[in-house]
Amino acid sequence: MKCFKWLLVCLAVIAFTGKTTAQQYKFLATEFSVMERDAKGNWGKWSDLQPAKITVVLDTKKDRIIVYSQEIQVYAILNYEKEEETEDDLIYPFSCTDDDGMPFTISIITRKKQNNRKQLYINQKNAAVVYNIINYPDKDIEIK
Repeated sequence: MKCFKWLLVCLAVIAFTGKTTAQQYKFLATEFSVMERDAKGNWGKWSDLQPAKITVVLDTKKDRIIVYSQEIQVYAILNYEKEEETEDDLIYPFSCTDDDGMPFTISIITRKKQNNRKQLYINQKNAAVVYNIINYPDKDIEIK
């Protein structure tokens, strides 16, 4: 009986620990821009920023990033890369794959010299998208 109680305590600790370490972070994308490669493989220019109201979720429990745009984008996180910090930026990179299994990088960047503006970069082989993001606002705050 003593062994059974010990086992229950261990299982409870493991279950509680798993729930406290994994989180969901919710952002609102307020603008986005796209850049594509041409037929020769050269990067073009960023498109003009377009206004948006797109929810973005970083789900560390399920190891995925979801962009709730017109076409929902689900990206599996393969690895949480080492945080990088420079004088200008704080960068959180993630090694990811899309539904086709193609590897690429997603980064959440805080621009320290731009009033801590946050951006989400999705850098795939032939296209890149940047979203200007904010922490998801309370429901009492009006989104313009």
